[in-house]
Amino acid sequence: MSKPIFAACGMAIALALGGCVSMAPRVPAPQADIPASWPLAETTPVGPGSATDIGWRQFFADPKLVRLIERSLDNNRDLRVAVLNVEKARAQYRIQRADRVPSVNVVGQSTRTGVSGLPVSEVDRVDLGTTAFELDLFGRVHSLSTAALERYLAEDAAQRSTQLSLIAEVANAYLTLAADQELLKVAQATRDNQESAFKLTQQRHALGGASSLDVSQAQTTVENARADVARYNGQVAQDINALRLLVGAQLDDDLLPDGLNGDVTMLGALPAGLPSDVLLRRPDIVQTEHLLRAANADIGAARAAFFPSIQLTGSVGTVSNELSGLFKSGSGTWTFLPQITVPIFQGGRLTAQLAGAKADQQIALAQYEKAIQSGFREVSDALALTRTLADQRVAQEALVSAAARADELSRARYKAGRDSYLVSLISQRELYTAQQQLIAVRLAEQNNRVTLYKVLGGGWNPRAP
Repeated sequence: MSKPIFAACGMAIALALGGCVSMAPRVPAPQADIPASWPLAETTPVGPGSATDIGWRQFFADPKLVRLIERSLDNNRDLRVAVLNVEKARAQYRIQRADRVPSVNVVGQSTRTGVSGLPVSEVDRVDLGTTAFELDLFGRVHSLSTAALERYLAEDAAQRSTQLSLIAEVANAYLTLAADQELLKVAQATRDNQESAFKLTQQRHALGGASSLDVSQAQTTVENARADVARYNGQVAQDINALRLLVGAQLDDDLLPDGLNGDVTMLGALPAGLPSDVLLRRPDIVQTEHLLRAANADIGAARAAFFPSIQLTGSVGTVSNELSGLFKSGSGTWTFLPQITVPIFQGGRLTAQLAGAKADQQIALAQYEKAIQSGFREVSDALALTRTLADQRVAQEALVSAAARADELSRARYKAGRDSYLVSLISQRELYTAQQQLIAVRLAEQNNRVTLYKVLGGGWNPRAP
């Protein structure tokens, strides 16, 4: 007697596991309208690989920075949330995927019925079966499962993008702290020189060799230098706090930089490739691509809702008026309840759902194209600054050397009484400004290398393959 229900369940499982018609349209190709090569390509070294093939442990040369990045990947709360979002999306996909196969349950039930004046009747039963399993003839369940899978993959790409951004932020915060430490050193050296010059001016004024104006001007430079020292001390403290927040833990003093000495990054210029070879591997662009595929699958589910749906409910079991006779011969029972639902009038709900799904697809497509365009612009900007910042640094180093020589000569002429203190003061300010600008240019050059590494898609592999 149970053969019909077993045959029905077998047919349902075969239909569920077999191929079904997908009503999702073809995923539209993005029309980002970007050039086939980078601007200023003739000034950019081209290597055999891309930034995604360079591990961040190989890219960053400073061992202190590498240790800080390691700690940030373990402790940063934003990255932790991104990882948990991936776990959540994976669970949601598994829940949605479970609808593609029948759920089989064992249900035990005992019913006692009493009527006044009559003996109590009892019915006990145990059933094994499935309830309201939808045959996916038109691909609605499959489309929903595909959409959940693509959203899970999008969250995974978002987690890698968050890791990439975190590594770049830690590196930039580290560089900013190093630059402010260097500026503090320059300000302290300038303050010491200005104090020595002020004392010398006071002595010359006591001997009649300097005017009161010279004394006032010398005192002004000393107070300005002291104010700069105080300001840079505050900036260094704020930089340490910002770096501590990114790392997500307390910082040891031996992990802090000693100044902007040398190159923090291993490579001076990164290898570049075509947009289709580099940009499409960026985690944020991969994320938007998966979201586009998810929106495309939603259209398939919305289209399938216009067609009839078939749900199967069936069970096999045993029933008896006494618990002791529940599993005896002749107590078997079975049920088979197929149900078909044909949408006739929905008040425009199905049409509106399909229109909304199509709009979501076009929105996702536009966001995908914008992500590609934004990525191309970020890479182009970083490449444009690579050569100009290097030339600017060389020129600024020459300017500092010239300003230092001019300051040395001006001090000698002032001590010899051949020039006024105003001339020496101007040369001191020019040297101080040139030193500050050189530190700013070196910081911008290092930050641009990190930015170029990030926008080319590097930073989420620990080591090169």
